[in-house]
Amino acid sequence: MSVPEFFPTPRTVDVLSFLLKLRTRAQNLFRLSDAHTLLVWSVVVGIAGAFATILFREAIALLQRLVAGRAGSFVEMARSLPWTVRIWLPAAGGLIAGFFLLIAQRHADRCNHVDYMEAVAIGDGVVPVRLSLWRSVSSLFTIASGGSIGREGPMVQLAALASSLIGRWVHFDPSRLRLLVACGAAAGITSAYSAPIAGAFFVTEIVLGSIAMESFGPVVVSAVVANITMREFAGYKPPYEMPVFPAVAGLEVLLFVALGALCGLAAPQFLRLLDASKAAFRKLPVPLPVRLALGGFVVGVISIWTPEVWGNGYSVVNSILHSPWTWTALVVVLVFKLAATAATAGSGAVGGVFTPTLFVGAAVGSLFGQGMHALWPHATSEPYAYAMVGMGAFLAGATQAPLMAILMIFEMTLSYQVVLPLMLSCVVAYFIARAIGKTSMYEITLRRNREEQERTRLRATQMRELIRPAETVVLPNATVPDMTRVFLEYPVKYLYVANESGAFLGVVALKDITSDLLDKCDTSAKTAADYLQPHFDVLTPDMSLGVALQHFMAFQGERLPVVESAAHPKLAGVVYKTSLLDAYFRMNPTQ
Repeated sequence: MSVPEFFPTPRTVDVLSFLLKLRTRAQNLFRLSDAHTLLVWSVVVGIAGAFATILFREAIALLQRLVAGRAGSFVEMARSLPWTVRIWLPAAGGLIAGFFLLIAQRHADRCNHVDYMEAVAIGDGVVPVRLSLWRSVSSLFTIASGGSIGREGPMVQLAALASSLIGRWVHFDPSRLRLLVACGAAAGITSAYSAPIAGAFFVTEIVLGSIAMESFGPVVVSAVVANITMREFAGYKPPYEMPVFPAVAGLEVLLFVALGALCGLAAPQFLRLLDASKAAFRKLPVPLPVRLALGGFVVGVISIWTPEVWGNGYSVVNSILHSPWTWTALVVVLVFKLAATAATAGSGAVGGVFTPTLFVGAAVGSLFGQGMHALWPHATSEPYAYAMVGMGAFLAGATQAPLMAILMIFEMTLSYQVVLPLMLSCVVAYFIARAIGKTSMYEITLRRNREEQERTRLRATQMRELIRPAETVVLPNATVPDMTRVFLEYPVKYLYVANESGAFLGVVALKDITSDLLDKCDTSAKTAADYLQPHFDVLTPDMSLGVALQHFMAFQGERLPVVESAAHPKLAGVVYKTSLLDAYFRMNPTQ
């Protein structure tokens, strides 16, 4: 059957022309730049990130109801269960979580980057779908069964996954997709802690590594929209109910500096404890599900005496902030919580340690405050004030992101009184933690610190660190056949001429010898001294990268000779252009 040909009438042509002009005018009228387009999509991502965290919260509550008949505080859930159930429930949850994690690992081999931080910082913005979902399901069972780990990790991962899928659906290029995923991560942090400013700074300070308006603007928009979206749901409230912070004046400010120093010393030890636990669990000759079950079993046994170790610690921190605790009770809860968190995270469970870090900071700060209040009862604030500042200081030391920590506690308290002691404590904790140990809660921070240290080292690099042996050196009496053999052995344009004491005299150019050979000139009596070019650019061992680069820019060759000094031109070796450029680009990486 033949298809009849379509012959447009003049009226049809006019209609098509009108529609074409109308579409062109509409595009011109509503044309948005890339920056404006990204702001629009950051709003969408903020809403999507909020819904992703809500979905995860509701899934946890559903599992709690199925297991214990109630949802809410995990500590109250543990107290309501018989001691035998407290033991086997976290172990069973860990076992199930381990099986889901095994399924996730099957998809991990196909993915270059596992989490959203890698996708943003060193990837192309593509967050793996199946891997993220299976890991989130695994984390869901760990958390719902009482595992001592934070829920913010999978929440942020799901929010980032949603933003990555949206960006891929609208065909964003890798640079814009990475920024959109960063917006989703900020939405997830904001939804978890009701702190939009801190959520934005978390992403820019830790994930992106710099605060530039081109990226900070969309991240802030996404965080604010996520916070507004969360507040529309009934029953939503911030995780921590902060009391009114007292006014701090006089010498008491120095006590908060001391608290910052204490947190700066303790935070790296907390992270080392988690690393040691992970290393110990990895050495166990048992399958992954058994390892996670063993971690849950440890939590269950501890919870027989201290049910406060269940969950991420929201309710316990709120109790520390609002109720009087004896120092012995605080020490017991702190020690057992550290052990439970180390067992859960060390076993390989998926989750965050951001919230447990705040827990440890609150306990350490409260203990410090009780000690100071006992020594100077009329000159110090109540222990809860030190607990509030301790949360921020310990977080600053663990994450190496002091600005984010300051803003998070400030947003939670909404008190200007907390700013001065909080800033001092967080900054002191940050510098001490970074000085005593190269540890951080996030691998991407460690990677960025290593790169910054390498750039600092390269800025002080001199040519002596890049010198290689000069293998194409001849004496002034070298014959043309001798030099020809060297040219044939090494693909170079110049031979270096040095006397018997090693002093650099100049170079012999390949083109000069080649010209004589092609012209069939008599070269039997000629030596390197006859072809010598005495005026040749050289480097010195103490020359910096920048100065040496200027020499190479004026020289169209691959290598330059290095002499000890202008006064003593002894040939020390050569520096290759590729080595110099590699060091220079590592010192100045492209963004």
